Amino acid sequence: MESQPQIVKKKETRGRKPKPKEEKKEEAVKAKEGKKAQQPSVDDKYTQWKSLVPVLYDWLANHNLVWPSLSCRWGPQLEQATYKNRQRLYLSEQTDGSVPNTLVIANCEVVKPRVAAAEHISQFNEEARSPFVKKYKTIIHPGEVNRIRELPQNSKIVATHTDSPDVLIWDVEAQPNRHAVLGATNSRPDLILTGHQDNAEFALAMCRTEPYVLSGGKDKSVVLWSIQDHISTAATSPGSGGSIIKQSSKPGEGNDKAADSPSVGPRGIYLGHEETVEDVTFCPSSAQEFCSVGDDSCLILWDARVGSSPAVKVEKAHNADLHCVDWNPHDDNLILTGSADNSVRMFDRRNLTSNGVGSPIYKFEGHKAAVLCVQWSPDKSSVFGSSAEDGLLNIWDYEKVGKKVERATRSPSSPPGLFFQHAGHRDKVVDFHWNASDPWTIVSVSDDCDTTGGGGTLQIWRMSDLIYRPEEEVLAELEKFKSHVVACASKPRES
Repeated sequence: MESQPQIVKKKETRGRKPKPKEEKKEEAVKAKEGKKAQQPSVDDKYTQWKSLVPVLYDWLANHNLVWPSLSCRWGPQLEQATYKNRQRLYLSEQTDGSVPNTLVIANCEVVKPRVAAAEHISQFNEEARSPFVKKYKTIIHPGEVNRIRELPQNSKIVATHTDSPDVLIWDVEAQPNRHAVLGATNSRPDLILTGHQDNAEFALAMCRTEPYVLSGGKDKSVVLWSIQDHISTAATSPGSGGSIIKQSSKPGEGNDKAADSPSVGPRGIYLGHEETVEDVTFCPSSAQEFCSVGDDSCLILWDARVGSSPAVKVEKAHNADLHCVDWNPHDDNLILTGSADNSVRMFDRRNLTSNGVGSPIYKFEGHKAAVLCVQWSPDKSSVFGSSAEDGLLNIWDYEKVGKKVERATRSPSSPPGLFFQHAGHRDKVVDFHWNASDPWTIVSVSDDCDTTGGGGTLQIWRMSDLIYRPEEEVLAELEKFKSHVVACASKPRES
């Protein structure tokens, strides 16, 4: 079969299933033996980064994961308090088979801006769990969890991609909490979306305007579903306490039969890619328009209103496989792509090609390895993040490219548009997610199999506001502070 080499290739790229424990121990020993020869620069860079944490960050939490998580997503905010907010966080555990793969629902304490003491945020143990992250519920997942996406209309509903053709839909609040032990039966999904003819492992998106789900897979197709028929009218509002999924029976007390879960077929199947589809996303203002990227180096825009063929096909959008895509929520014309050619590119949908090939308006070249994830900031229309196999999560602002202020403040070696580099991970950063409820707060996760022989690192962080606020605003605040210091110093002391 020709598909086998592709499977191996993508596992290497995106993070693979951890090896059995005995193999893992041998690899960890080898890693330690070869550490001095192979990775001094990684350790040196990390040590340098950690020493700068009190200066660069307003807040940072480091959470060691026993098993790698290939996805991390924010769920609903649960409560607001004086100094911190409590919010759901969705993770996964990709195991070696000694225990089941799981979808994890955690509660996260998000510290508010300018609350955390600078000296405290850098005093963490890399091998420890964070007190800010507590596991709330475990769902035993049928197969590994490669991708998690939440429904914008009700973020208690999540979709997952696994190593199968189906997309699984979960009402995480209605699902029972399970104990993940060897031999435990799988939790039963609330809904199964069918339509792919081969495994669909990574490309997954949910629509902002309608309860639509989009997926791509190894069958080279993009598939669209509406879960409208399975939504109860009592649960259409985000604040609803009812289940968004109509139950045909009680939610899964561990039943392996997929037939026990209701399923829904596709609303449309869209063909145009010549290789595996790696990522998909909806146009933020339309449930009928979406785009996809794949291993054929193509970016394709689709319009469900005009048929199942590509509306626009951009050949050679990059010089290698495309791994990720995101559509700007503030400006429908701007689309980001990330690739195995180590670059991020920004396209304007009004002018996508030149002489038949992709014509990006900007190229961002600050990574030294394949880009795995790109996402626009919900807080500022020109800002976005990109994470890669080089262990870095870069934050960019395309408005800074070429401006005099940027040229004056940027070091000569720094790529145009790059204004912050999160270097807290020591292995590939497989996913990250901006927090829409807490401005400039990001959760990111790395698969640490290559450096430690297993496990992963979850980090929740917010850069100092001195980095992203307008320069004149920061200078005015510093002047105010300076005046205050001078005034205090000039006060006569009491004898």
